Order: sequence, then C-alpha cells, then structure tokens
Amino acid sequence: MKFITDYFRLILFCSGLLMGIQIPAVVDQYQKRVDAHLVEAKELIAGFQQTADKYFNGDMSALVAHYEKSDDVIFRDDAKNIRFMSDRLNLLKAELAALQQSSIFRTSHVLLTPDSKILKETMQQYSYVILINPVALVWGLVSGFLVAALLDVIFGMLGYVFVGRKKVA
Repeated sequence: MKFITDYFRLILFCSGLLMGIQIPAVVDQYQKRVDAHLVEAKELIAGFQQTADKYFNGDMSALVAHYEKSDDVIFRDDAKNIRFMSDRLNLLKAELAALQQSSIFRTSHVLLTPDSKILKETMQQYSYVILINPVALVWGLVSGFLVAALLDVIFGMLGYVFVGRKKVA
C-alpha cells in the first residue's frame, strides 16, 4: 500500500511540475503577442507620424490638436482615430517595457496587471509547450513541490480527522 501513496505523490509532483512550466510559457507567448501588436501599431500610425515629424517636430499630440481644431468635420473625426492609435502605441510600448524586466517582475505583471485584451487573445490561442530553460525549470520544480506538499498536508489532515479519531476512541 505504501508504494501506491509514493506513486501518488510522484504523480502530484509531476503534475505540479508540468503546470509550473506553463507559467513562463504563458508569459513568453503573451510577450510575443504584445510585440506583434506593437509592430502592427507602428505600421498603422507611420504615415501620421511622418506628418507629425514634418510639421510638428514629431509631436503626435500637436498633430491631433491640429486635426481637432480643423473646420473640416472629417479631420475632427480623424483626430479621435489618430489619438486612439497613438495612445495604443504608447500603451504597447509601456507593456513591452514592463516585459523587459526580471522573470519575477514579468510573471507578476502578466498575472496581476496585463492588458486584458492581449491576455485573453493569448489564452485563446495558447499552445501548451514545455520550455527547457532555467526559469521554466525553477517554476516547474517549485510548483511541483508546492502542489505535492499542499496535497500531502491536506490528505494528512483528512487522515487524522477520519482515521486518527477512530484510533483514539
């Protein structure tokens, strides 16, 4: 009977290990998606940025203000679109900068304060992988240990409650 519990612990540890390895993989795929969105945003705003460079010393806000002050309703409407693209570009740059930090900071950023749309896309398109790098292995080992230890404690407490009391009585 002891070998069954030993195998069960081993299975729990391996399950935790595989789940833990997914954490850096999610962060990696999220970062790649942010980078792809940033490249696209730069391409979409490139023409407007050239205009801002030529007439407003590169100041996109000044270009938007100029559009907003125009007598032409089309230009005023376009100002909203340009501002949206500019704001999105700045948000993506900030997001990518946050993902250039240490592994712990990157992971906590993705878990706690990600761009919700990009995280949703990442999870919908997520492909399970096993990263073989030191960060993924550490996450996997720690997660495996925590899952196995936590469930070991829970089962130990349940064993004490249901089996331990019968022995005392």
